[in-house]
Amino acid sequence: MQERASGVMAPERRRRLVRTAAREFAAAGYEAASLNGIIRDCGLSKSSFYHYVESKRALFDLVVQDLGGELATALRAPAPRDLAGPRFWDDVEDLLHRLLDLARAEPAWTDLGRAFWLPGAPGGDGTPLARALAALHAWLLGALETGRACSAVRDDLPAPLQADLAAAVLRVLDEWALRHPEALAGDEGRRLVGVQCAALRRLLAPDGPRAPSS
Repeated sequence: MQERASGVMAPERRRRLVRTAAREFAAAGYEAASLNGIIRDCGLSKSSFYHYVESKRALFDLVVQDLGGELATALRAPAPRDLAGPRFWDDVEDLLHRLLDLARAEPAWTDLGRAFWLPGAPGGDGTPLARALAALHAWLLGALETGRACSAVRDDLPAPLQADLAAAVLRVLDEWALRHPEALAGDEGRRLVGVQCAALRRLLAPDGPRAPSS
């Protein structure tokens, strides 16, 4: 069951807490993250902290909720149906490049990316993490269905399987890049986005290897 922040925090204090916590979770992992260190670095007393946030789990939920909302607003991902047409793969690559540019501009969003895949992170039903991952999967599925309809994506595999495959490719490459932040800088970051998109096209485009007929 999701725990919730218990008090109303001033916006700047909340912003500082969320970013400090995201940095700690990303660096130390969920289990090893130090609440005492986060509280100290934010200049809060323990009593003030627990007035606003019930627990480490509630704090993690707050990080995913706030930073995830900020990133979604800044990214402005197109609706899947808007990808229809001959520029399908170009638009997908443009979206990945914009995501890279945002990660470079705001380190907290890179920390959020690491937090998504932390072992032991609270991600049960109804949590912000579960909702975010479900929304990502739904967008992928919608995008692939659009691609299939406009002949940019192969149709010899079930769309839900394609969405799972695409999510796996994105996750592996994202996790590697997030563990090697230096790889996101300069031309290397843009090259990695190109590699990511090329891997998706080889896997999903109609001219890729076909599944054997039954």
